[in-house]
Amino acid sequence: MKHKALKIALTTTILFLALGGLLYSTLSEGTEYYMHVDEVLANPGEWQGKNLQVHGYVVKDSILRKRDSLEYRFKVESKGAVLDARYTGIVPDTFKDESEVVLKGRLENGALHVSPNGVMAKCPSKYEAEKGQGRPGA
Repeated sequence: MKHKALKIALTTTILFLALGGLLYSTLSEGTEYYMHVDEVLANPGEWQGKNLQVHGYVVKDSILRKRDSLEYRFKVESKGAVLDARYTGIVPDTFKDESEVVLKGRLENGALHVSPNGVMAKCPSKYEAEKGQGRPGA
């Protein structure tokens, strides 16, 4: 009876360790940290090479597009901190100067290398109703 209980305990321990290892390796690769630009730049070494979602605003006149390509370089800022970003791909129509963006990518050598389809831009504030104004006819 003792031998059977030992086998069950050993098998259970091995299964839990294997499952735990699998869970850890899966989650560590797929984890993305949601940060603001100023939070990332407060300690950039901590975020090097990690999957990030970075929130900020496109710096005015910073968008540069390589001629005849889909390569973009631009800057995003939050609370005075400015981060360089690089992206290759099609950007949303709402991606413009001073637009609010969330970028998915990795921080490498001090710049955010944005993943394919990793640019999400919010509609510019000019489409939002001004404070104090109601809807027409309301």
